Amino acid sequence: MTESNIIIKRMTIDDIKDILVIENLCFTLPWSYESFYNEVQLNKFAHYHIIRFNDQITGYIGLWQVLDEGHITNIAIHPDFRRLGLACKLIEYTLDFCKDSSITSLTLEVRKSNISAQNLYKKYGFVEEGIRKQYYADNKEDAIIMWNKAI
Repeated sequence: MTESNIIIKRMTIDDIKDILVIENLCFTLPWSYESFYNEVQLNKFAHYHIIRFNDQITGYIGLWQVLDEGHITNIAIHPDFRRLGLACKLIEYTLDFCKDSSITSLTLEVRKSNISAQNLYKKYGFVEEGIRKQYYADNKEDAIIMWNKAI
């Protein structure tokens, strides 16, 4: 994999169809077309970016910005393209975006059982700060709240 094979850009409504494929493969409670449309077209606090690998949309990340804080709403990589460093590229891109946008701290929720995601976030300076009990509606699993306050 070379850098020339990877492009990260702002998500458009034309990307949503491909994003929905990834969304349905990755999540038990996938977002709808309308949810993505509203985020991309109507939410002035939202910043969504896609990652293309070999000219195929292989993942995305969503971020809400409120003043100097950011909240990662979701991140997903198509299962066929995992373990290639694409999630790392999205997080690195997002951290740079935060710096450029005067975001000084960043938060997210992650399933308690998703150890690989937790380890990925820890690699980029996120630390566990709390628990949201029974956060996920599909199975009532707790979410770990993680923060990166050193952007």
